Amino acid sequence: MNKNSREIFRSKFNQIAGSNFSEVSRKANSIFKQIKSKSKRRPYVRSAYFNKDKVFISQFLSHTFEKNWRDATRRLKLFECAIDLIKNNHTNPVSKDDSNDTQFILHRFSGLTKQRELFYVQIKENKKTGEKIFLSAFLG
Repeated sequence: MNKNSREIFRSKFNQIAGSNFSEVSRKANSIFKQIKSKSKRRPYVRSAYFNKDKVFISQFLSHTFEKNWRDATRRLKLFECAIDLIKNNHTNPVSKDDSNDTQFILHRFSGLTKQRELFYVQIKENKKTGEKIFLSAFLG
């Protein structure tokens, strides 16, 4: 399918406001805690695209904190938009096998924030177990 003809999910949220890491991470952590409080084990959201399968989200935060502060702040600003996309998106992603590990498929979803900024969300799926993990969110 041609990349330009794809539909793009429109989030109802803007990026998280804030100019530094501590401001943005405070808001992102409050959103994460709300999601985490609904589960006794690993925090997850149910994905409309994957027929209401669970997408585990805790690896996103650990992956983000490995980045430098500026990059981590940019990615955390998209956390609320990314969760909205995972929960409500029905558009097809660009999917390919993970080049580092062939037992995984990487799904890249496109979205627009409320202010019409293009962003991407990456979800890794285990081929054997079907487990899906929210890896990353970044501006396009």
